[in-house]
Amino acid sequence: MTTKRIIVGYDRSTEASAAVSWALDEAARTGAPVEFFYAWDWPTWAPAASMIPAPAVWPDGEMERSLRGGLDEAVSAAKLSHPGVRTTISIVHAPAALTLIDRSAEASAIVLGSRGHHAIAALGSLTVAVSAHAHCPVVVVRGAPAPAAPVVVGVDDSDCARLALEFAIAQAAGRDVPLRVIRGGTFAAGLVEERPSVAEQIIQQQSDAVRELLNEWHQKYPDVQATATYLAEHPADALTEASAGAQLVVVGSRGRGALRGMLLGSVSQHLLHRSPCTVAVVREISQA
Repeated sequence: MTTKRIIVGYDRSTEASAAVSWALDEAARTGAPVEFFYAWDWPTWAPAASMIPAPAVWPDGEMERSLRGGLDEAVSAAKLSHPGVRTTISIVHAPAALTLIDRSAEASAIVLGSRGHHAIAALGSLTVAVSAHAHCPVVVVRGAPAPAAPVVVGVDDSDCARLALEFAIAQAAGRDVPLRVIRGGTFAAGLVEERPSVAEQIIQQQSDAVRELLNEWHQKYPDVQATATYLAEHPADALTEASAGAQLVVVGSRGRGALRGMLLGSVSQHLLHRSPCTVAVVREISQA
């Protein structure tokens, strides 16, 4: 069991409520407390309609009370649905992304909704920045997969991929579901047609490498039914396709930053925008 908290962004939206449910279920399995988090990411200046820059008007007391009332309601509902989970509320007047990145060093996971109208739930610069720089796994919740659906993880030769595998196999074990380990890669144009034996050899070598990586964790999680597959296609496409039948897809992040992370070549950001199921991006794993 872990004592590090799970931080979940909550803004009363449907997507944020789904994130809360995921976080509470995870907390019930791991023993972690859950922090309901909201950030007033207020603009520096008043609306552009004014020709003269002026300080923005900060939320008044009534807005503050309304927000806290919504968070209190969420906590009350959590105590009914998950009575064994400890919960707290956190409201900050600071940029959401920077605050979450800072707090991630003391968290076991950050959980966000896939969309929304406020800073926490919006899939955009916040999710990109936090997933690229957080010191713990970042989970973006979406879809409603079957409880028995597998966990899928994408791997390559990087250290962050090994961390992603560690997180994924623990998730599969905790949920008592199968694990699918996938490695993707494309061939040079014409290789399959002109030299099929070479292509077949590459596939075999890559498949063996994935199985060897998986075997490193078999002793710690002997009850997890795991399969390892190499697919001759772009990793983003392979994982997006596999996510259609999964409850969670896990991928590593090299932490290249919010701007570069938004490029289409980024597997993690591709999944965050296209996966039909919940996505976990793992750059680091906080130690309990």
